[in-house]
Amino acid sequence: MLNITAEMDRINRHLMANGYKLTTQREIILRVLLENEMDHLSAEGVFMLVKQKYSEIGLATVYRTLELLAELHVVEKMNFGDGVARYDLREEGHEHMHHHLICDECGSLTEIKEDWLSEIEQRIEREFGFKVIDHRLDFTGTYKSCAKGNCKRGRKAVS
Repeated sequence: MLNITAEMDRINRHLMANGYKLTTQREIILRVLLENEMDHLSAEGVFMLVKQKYSEIGLATVYRTLELLAELHVVEKMNFGDGVARYDLREEGHEHMHHHLICDECGSLTEIKEDWLSEIEQRIEREFGFKVIDHRLDFTGTYKSCAKGNCKRGRKAVS
């Protein structure tokens, strides 16, 4: 579980270091992302939750803010194969984005926080002279319970 206050402070420092202010709109959008960290929200999903807290924010503001946060590497814009851009928070102290397991049957998504690719990155640099700056890895497949017809979720899009 994230300490939302500490994360807000960290992100605010990051914004300021890049010449941006933590406006009221940005703060509300960030709080929604932090409070719903495991949900991998789309811009529309963020907008619907933001509207409950601050009805004056428009969808365009949410889109602009999410794009800015992606540019600043506060969030990662990703697509899990369902055609919807989703936003995932990048964690402090992690050099790279975390990885995901995505079930083709039910859309269930599991995050892998460990970085399993450091040896591969070193080999790439050694063999190709290519320094990896970042990566992300998504595994798609089917959980055993889903393959056996025991999936509790049924066929569902990624949440």
